[in-house]
Amino acid sequence: MNTQDPAPSRTWELTESVLIAAPPEEVYAAISDVKRMPQWSPECVKVLLLPGKDDSRRSFIGFNRNGARHWFTHCRVSVAEAPGEFAFRVSVAGLPIAVWGFRLRDHTAGTTGSTHVTQYWHDLRQGSRGAVADLLGRAFAGTSPTARVRTNRTGMITTLQRLKRAVEDPTGATSP
Repeated sequence: MNTQDPAPSRTWELTESVLIAAPPEEVYAAISDVKRMPQWSPECVKVLLLPGKDDSRRSFIGFNRNGARHWFTHCRVSVAEAPGEFAFRVSVAGLPIAVWGFRLRDHTAGTTGSTHVTQYWHDLRQGSRGAVADLLGRAFAGTSPTARVRTNRTGMITTLQRLKRAVEDPTGATSP
């Protein structure tokens, strides 16, 4: 008789959505400007663009923090289809970590444009290389795979709300 509980199933994908009162082209311009990511992401604190020939598939370094822990990731734009989708693949030390992306759908009501934005995350840490990536995640970011899912979901909600505020009111004024 097996007295051990079965291993909890791992979450490999997350999505969160928001409706932004701006046309898809405007939202896409904000999202695809990766240097602005620290403006809305609760973990990303800086982005350094890497030189390259093809601007639509550019690479960048994301500098991140979780409390007192700091780490960086190598990111490469994998989808740049204005104004419908923008995504990038994340790796650490050559190990695939995740795909982060945004899908935009025109949600026009009457004469004002609005965009339904879905942020998604796909975990790429699989197999023996994935186990090493999991260890690096614990060491540098301080999160287990289960904690990473919770952190990412909370972060996605925060990211989308900050993006919404930034795009809907680029002057930074807040309404009561």
